[in-house]
Amino acid sequence: MNRVAKVIEIISESPDSVEDAVQQGIERAAKTLDGIKGAWISETKVVTDPDGRIIAWRVCLRVSFILD
Repeated sequence: MNRVAKVIEIISESPDSVEDAVQQGIERAAKTLDGIKGAWISETKVVTDPDGRIIAWRVCLRVSFILD
């Protein structure tokens, strides 16, 4: 049996950490996608306040999952 995977790109944000942003993004994707096999971070960004303090971490994730 052959398997085919698809990759989608999502963006997730957390005020706590990059790891939390990744976790939240994958958990949210799992609510509508079956067969998630992994993800990789294609970009990491920060959101700052006017004084330059980091107020959030933002990640762009490429999530792979198996098609039915």
